Amino acid sequence: MSTKKKKKATFWKRWLATYRFVILREETFEERFSLKLNRLNVFLVVSLSVIILISATFLVISRTPLKEYIPGYDSSELRRQAIRNNYRLDLLQQTLLRNQQYITSVNKVLRGDLNLKELEAQRYVDSLQIDTTLVDFPTSEADSLLRVDVAQDDKYNVLESAIQTVPFVLFPPVSGTISQEYDPSVEHYAVDIVVPRSSPVKAVAEGNVIFSGWTTETGYVIIINHPYNIISVYKHNASLNVKQGEAVETGQVIAIAGNSGTMTTGPHLHFELWSDGYALNPVEFIEFE
Repeated sequence: MSTKKKKKATFWKRWLATYRFVILREETFEERFSLKLNRLNVFLVVSLSVIILISATFLVISRTPLKEYIPGYDSSELRRQAIRNNYRLDLLQQTLLRNQQYITSVNKVLRGDLNLKELEAQRYVDSLQIDTTLVDFPTSEADSLLRVDVAQDDKYNVLESAIQTVPFVLFPPVSGTISQEYDPSVEHYAVDIVVPRSSPVKAVAEGNVIFSGWTTETGYVIIINHPYNIISVYKHNASLNVKQGEAVETGQVIAIAGNSGTMTTGPHLHFELWSDGYALNPVEFIEFE
């Protein structure tokens, strides 16, 4: 037998050599426990125990809040605080900008940097206006009824003289396919956008929530009043993220799209846009697809 084979046989003989682990009672040397072992078994058991211990430790730390105590991991509360601080910083920046504009206007007034021609023209126009509240015009009952009918019709008729423009860019509330377009002839003063269930619905511009609640036909509804008398309406939501009276920012998630209400056939957003009481076609101002 070669020397190499002899060494190999000797190596495995040492690793497979059997030993007995015995526990004896000290006073009587009575055997209480015994176990046959060899080096290979001990090595495998110890290695497997170390692997199990390391895996269990990793799972416990990665799947439980214990990871927050490890340097380098951010806690959930710290992330929430960072988001709140970022939101507050944006509000402070906007407030500072408005204050700067106000201070600039006040400085112009104090320095006299005013356009006198514009002031005179405005004063002349104001002088031509008549305060109709001081004049009592007698009206008949038929005339009053006619006024009510005309006002009601004009509210939902989009005439060329009633077409309004939005003086700022609107953010798309959702992205999807339009299933039903704006059609005043059938009294559909909105667009229906098909979206996946639980899609986020975002505010088209900054403003104040004037309604946030439930209606039987249109489900969860949000109505937001924006600058320049622009009003946006979001219907058939699955849930609402803002309450009445809250201020919202452009692009802020205000609801989750769904299929609530009786007048719906599937997950979509019913979106309306109004200006000074007149319905607008949202497609003319927002790109949904």
